[in-house]
Amino acid sequence: MHIRLLAVGDRQPNWVDDAFSAYTGRFPREWKFRLDTIATVRRNKNDRSRQAMAAEGEQILAKVDSAEQVILLDERGKQLSSKSLAERLSGWQADGRDLCFVIGGPDGVSDACRERADFTLSLSQLTLPHGMARVLFAEQMYRAWSLQTGHPYHRE
Repeated sequence: MHIRLLAVGDRQPNWVDDAFSAYTGRFPREWKFRLDTIATVRRNKNDRSRQAMAAEGEQILAKVDSAEQVILLDERGKQLSSKSLAERLSGWQADGRDLCFVIGGPDGVSDACRERADFTLSLSQLTLPHGMARVLFAEQMYRAWSLQTGHPYHRE
């Protein structure tokens, strides 16, 4: 099974790249994890137009394979404990389809992206900067794997 993160925003601060790499480097090889990025559509100051979100949405959907299971990371999604995420991940793995996690642009994702998602997961009710969301995603995926395998990283 392949797991990938498809994220809008191609430039992140060094600390984000470093922390993200620290966790994804621990992922099991069988996940064949990869990060795919989409450039953020240029916006004018205080521009919250749906045009930018729609353009990013089209790019996201163009990169999603029809056979992939899509998990949208969004603050309005379902919140899970780390243990519940590990159980959900086991279920997704048992399904056999590749997984594509999606982080949208600064204004979120288009309705078309929401409709394509098989599941919407909230990492937090807090609004997170995209770099922080990437790092938190990577850490929680590593934690989920550690729970699945009995690795001592997770402590209760």
